[in-house]
Amino acid sequence: MNTITAALGTDRARRLRAALTMLLAAAVAGGAPFYFAPFQVFQLTMVLLYAVALAGLNLLVGFGGQISLGHGAFFAAGAYTAAVMLDRYDTGHLATLPVAAAGCFLLGLVFGVPALRLRGLYLALVTLSFAVFLPPLLKRLEPVTGGSMGLTVDKLQPPAWSGLAEDQWMYFVVLAVTAVALLLARNLLRSRVGRALLAVRDNESAAEVMGVRLSLHKTLAFAWSAMFAGVGGCLYTWVIGFVSPDSFSFVLSITLLAGLVVGGLASLYGPLLGAAFVMYVPSVSQDLSEAAPGVVFGLLIIAVMLVAPTGLAGLPSRVLGAVARRLPRTTAALDRTPETGSAPDADPKPEAESAPDADPKPEAVSAPDADPKPEAVSAADVEPKPEAESGPEAEPRPPAESGPSAPLTPAHPALVDAEPVGAPPRTEKE
Repeated sequence: MNTITAALGTDRARRLRAALTMLLAAAVAGGAPFYFAPFQVFQLTMVLLYAVALAGLNLLVGFGGQISLGHGAFFAAGAYTAAVMLDRYDTGHLATLPVAAAGCFLLGLVFGVPALRLRGLYLALVTLSFAVFLPPLLKRLEPVTGGSMGLTVDKLQPPAWSGLAEDQWMYFVVLAVTAVALLLARNLLRSRVGRALLAVRDNESAAEVMGVRLSLHKTLAFAWSAMFAGVGGCLYTWVIGFVSPDSFSFVLSITLLAGLVVGGLASLYGPLLGAAFVMYVPSVSQDLSEAAPGVVFGLLIIAVMLVAPTGLAGLPSRVLGAVARRLPRTTAALDRTPETGSAPDADPKPEAESAPDADPKPEAVSAPDADPKPEAVSAADVEPKPEAESGPEAEPRPPAESGPSAPLTPAHPALVDAEPVGAPPRTEKE
């Protein structure tokens, strides 16, 4: 009963902490656009839309165990879907979001087919090829995509009743979409599909034996990942208002994958941290070195991986684990400090060495009247060996050689005379 009560109390405390964390995060996110400058609000908005794309990549790489170097292509597909709808068909901004999500989902199903037969580096090369040939393809489709010049569309304007600036309204819209996307990813991972993805990631053979359809779940992993990337690309079109093929090169795919690894694989908070890394680190690298920002960017990735091998999301637990391992050692060292001290009144060792009347060892060495060992050594009248050796008329070897089967002969009268002399000591010894 006490165990159940403790478990319920722990679960309740965990839920309370999660609720307080969500309220604190909502308060900070809601007040951010009113505190920061417009450019900083724009950067926060970009972090949120990158987080949506990384949430999809996290489903595929972190929880699905597959690798993709073409995630930037799905991002570009969502962005161009929204841009074409806004420019060619003059639709509303909100109408482009479900179309971009559905289109990228179907595209992910198509590119999920190679995942059934390929894995590892081979799958990475196939997805990288998609990211490589998509920008030239967009340039070829000039009547639809605008070619190398790209497409310019109107940004999402705030309604009159909101009283917000354009950057603030865009921030809140993207924040709402990001919250829904992260909540959907969380619920998806806790469902049967998410558990199947984890089983496939850990052991495909065991998952297949348990009844998991590998082909279905691998393909769905690509489809869900592409859908989230398409939503992020649609938000990118809303925020930037311009798309071009050069904005979606294969470097974007590699940057997104690096951001996810730095943020933390298989973590719900890793996409947010990775999106911040993708957004802010290139600008910091440009400020530190205008000649070679890529070198600074690479060195920063290496430094983060050395400090946090599991990503920034796993850094707090790593630090807490290191502190917890050191605390018992520190406590044990503090407990041993009084024992090795020099206080004579508190240390039992000097007392045992300096007090001869209380130490049993000096007494056993120096007290001849109380030690049984010196008495047994010095009692010459009880030991038969000195008598047998020192007696001139008693030779010890003939009795030893003449056993009970060999009786003494009258030719040795000295032995006959010595037998009654040695009889009393043998009687006392017995």
